[in-house]
Amino acid sequence: MESTMIESTISNLVQTQRNFFKTGATRSVAFRLSMLTFLKQAIETHEEAIYEALKTDLNKGRQDAFTTEIGFVYGELARMEKKLRRLAKPKRVGTPLLHIGSKSDIHYEPYGNVLVIAPWNYPFQLAVAPIIGAIAAGNTVVLKPSELTPNVSRVLREVFETAFHERFGVVIEGDADVSSAVLEEKFDYIFFTGSTRVGKIVHQAAAKHLTPVTLELGGKSPTIVHRDANLKLAAKRIAWGKWLNAGQTCIAPDYVFVHEDVREEFLRLIEKEAFAQYGNGVGVNSYVKIVSDSHLERLSSYLPQGEILFGGQVDAATRKMAPTVMTDVDPESPLMQEEIFGPILPVYSYREVEEVIRFINGRDKPLALYLFTESEAVQHRVLDRVSFGGGCINDTLMHVAQHNLPFGGVGGSGMGGYHGKFSFETFSHRKGVVKNTTKFDLPFRYMRSNTDSKWMRYLL
Repeated sequence: MESTMIESTISNLVQTQRNFFKTGATRSVAFRLSMLTFLKQAIETHEEAIYEALKTDLNKGRQDAFTTEIGFVYGELARMEKKLRRLAKPKRVGTPLLHIGSKSDIHYEPYGNVLVIAPWNYPFQLAVAPIIGAIAAGNTVVLKPSELTPNVSRVLREVFETAFHERFGVVIEGDADVSSAVLEEKFDYIFFTGSTRVGKIVHQAAAKHLTPVTLELGGKSPTIVHRDANLKLAAKRIAWGKWLNAGQTCIAPDYVFVHEDVREEFLRLIEKEAFAQYGNGVGVNSYVKIVSDSHLERLSSYLPQGEILFGGQVDAATRKMAPTVMTDVDPESPLMQEEIFGPILPVYSYREVEEVIRFINGRDKPLALYLFTESEAVQHRVLDRVSFGGGCINDTLMHVAQHNLPFGGVGGSGMGGYHGKFSFETFSHRKGVVKNTTKFDLPFRYMRSNTDSKWMRYLL
């Protein structure tokens, strides 16, 4: 399709949605609930096709696909359907002395036409989860899925076509040129999940229209294993969090600092856990594959940049790379300067926690941080001194599944948060309204020469 035709088609779709939003139909809570129900029913109808698409694009097994993708979305839908009426009600706030006789409320109103740009690593969950919040808040939605997972992209389009009229929700498929054409349009809100590099491009495009954004980016998420940690459990949970989805998880542990007193024991345990949970990777049918040849080539280029303790095997034919731990990696090497987004785990040792804090704070703020220790003093020290999007103590990844917590980054790892009620709030403009009485009028607020300034100082 020629670029002018692409741009014309996208412009028409966006304008159609803008016109529909102006009718006010999406502001009805009943309408929003019905759209969420239609979405759930469409997902149920296409559930087998979603499994097949995830298997084809990423080699995800059914349990993996349900746990990290489909089941996650069902949970978000169920909670939003249950809580939406309460979330959408205006919230009364306190009345200060200066406003005696008035009532003040926060009204949640939709932004309008929302664009969601989804990534390839969890292509179903990370596309639909933010859309649930956008619909609940009363917006229309344009979804641009990743071209790197074309089968999931196709099924997402079929889900939308089953659930919605395109004037309310539509999927636009295509490559980077299509993404660029979409970003030329004026949206009322943009939600992007992906790399920091592309996030900057999205932010620049949004700035031209003063469009607010949520950017869910990546970064190098550190893990700290202190000398008093439960090493066996730490190795088990780090291995699970690192090599789930073959390391293609934005909040996966990117590198580990382990106290020198327990370094050798930790390395022995994590090798044991890697094999117990994922085998050698390349020879395991259920092990997730790397998304593309270019990504596998990038990951392979990291392997000579340190000592391979275990792993390192690559099967180009199946696009698989074994769970790999590396030591003696130069902190200035590409492996430690770029987000790995694959099954390679560099491990360093330290003597004092302060060394690790200085190392982390000398880099961009990470999306996640994981700390394994029984010491509350160490916990408070790290939490107070290091800025990061979110994380866990004595675990990995699990904060993303806690729907009562906002999920998002800070600084170079993103801006804004979502999940649960925070998704509704992300896609809602909070409009403050004061309703004042007409039964009396306090005279001292007016600027007159005889006004007692002491009263105004007191009230303010």
